[in-house]
Amino acid sequence: MPAIKIPGSPYRLSFFSNERNEPMHVHVRRESNKAKFWMNPVRLCKSQGFAAHELKRIENLIIEHQTEIERAWNEHFSA
Repeated sequence: MPAIKIPGSPYRLSFFSNERNEPMHVHVRRESNKAKFWMNPVRLCKSQGFAAHELKRIENLIIEHQTEIERAWNEHFSA
């Protein structure tokens, strides 16, 4: 499960190797909370435990780091 490190972020961003047939997306975790965001365009797919205001913060973080997240996805799935 490749992880994308975002300095100073309390979130763990990752994707699963067995999900290559799905559209590009990223999983986000903090403690027992989790969410899945589609990447193009960035939008929430599903979530569990995150408050609405935190999901908006996560969405903005993903948009801010979209290029590096997409690069990590492409590098992983092209291998």
